[in-house]
Amino acid sequence: MTYTMKIAGLERQLPLCKINDSLYIGAFICFGDAEITEAAARDMLKLLPEGSYDYLFTAEAKSIPLIHEMARQSGAKKYFIARKGPKAYMPDPIHVEDKSITTAGTQNLYLGSDDAALIRGKRIVLMDDVISTGGSLLAMEALVKMAGGIVVDRVAVLAEGDAANRKDIKFLEKLPLFNPDGTVKE
Repeated sequence: MTYTMKIAGLERQLPLCKINDSLYIGAFICFGDAEITEAAARDMLKLLPEGSYDYLFTAEAKSIPLIHEMARQSGAKKYFIARKGPKAYMPDPIHVEDKSITTAGTQNLYLGSDDAALIRGKRIVLMDDVISTGGSLLAMEALVKMAGGIVVDRVAVLAEGDAANRKDIKFLEKLPLFNPDGTVKE
């Protein structure tokens, strides 16, 4: 089963994926789709007032092509990615716990102290491919605050389910939730 939607002027078929016996979600995957990545990045940048932020920040992994393309299109020389595990190249990493609808259980997000030092006192935009429960967004925000950064905006390609009613995020399109038979949940 798939759900057809228009994103950044492009039509895509999103496969419906089972979360539990009564809930399916439409999977937005930009990996390998340069056209949707470029268009979504362009339109997400339009949601951000020029000069309103210093850096973009996301969590690995699905939003990495998007943040890279947003940086490229905006001329940014640097952006930040919270990693799902500590890496040898990360000096004294800081971390927070993250719970996402698409990840079983909880995970940690890490940021090296070198990147944290660059974020300190800077205006940060959190970005993601899809905001659903908001768990990943909360974890990213906590990590930025631990680093001493100031979250000034939150932007996503899609807001899923009730996230579309939030006033603290900007997004391109609303993505509904689905019943097991593929119909949209009311």
